[in-house]
Amino acid sequence: MSKTFPYQRGRVFMDDVFTGIIAEKEGWYTFTYDEDYLKTPGVKPVSLTLPLRAEPYREKTMHPFFDGLIPEGWMLNIITDNWKIHARDRMGLLLLACKDCIGNVSVVAEKDWE
Repeated sequence: MSKTFPYQRGRVFMDDVFTGIIAEKEGWYTFTYDEDYLKTPGVKPVSLTLPLRAEPYREKTMHPFFDGLIPEGWMLNIITDNWKIHARDRMGLLLLACKDCIGNVSVVAEKDWE
C-alpha cells in the first residue's frame, strides 16, 4: 500500500527568476509556468523536456527533470535521517533539498516564501 503525502507546493526559479509552480496534490504532480514569465521576451524553459506552454504539465509521478534534482546515495540518506522525511516523499525531498541545488534551477517551498 502506498503512502500518500499532503498537498505541497513550491516556487521554481531559474537563475533566480521565478518561472512557475510545482505542486503535488491527491497523487498528481503538476508544473505550471508563470503567466508573466511566459510573456517575457527571450525566456527559456526550465528543461528541454518541459517546453514553454501555458497549460500545466500533469503527471502521476514527478517529472524526471525535477526528480533528478533530488540528491541520491549518501546525501539522500543524510537528508532522510536528519530531517526524518520518507524517501518516497519526492515532493517533500524536492522542497527540502533543492532550495540551493547545483545548477541554475532552485525550488522553494511556498511556506518558506512568505
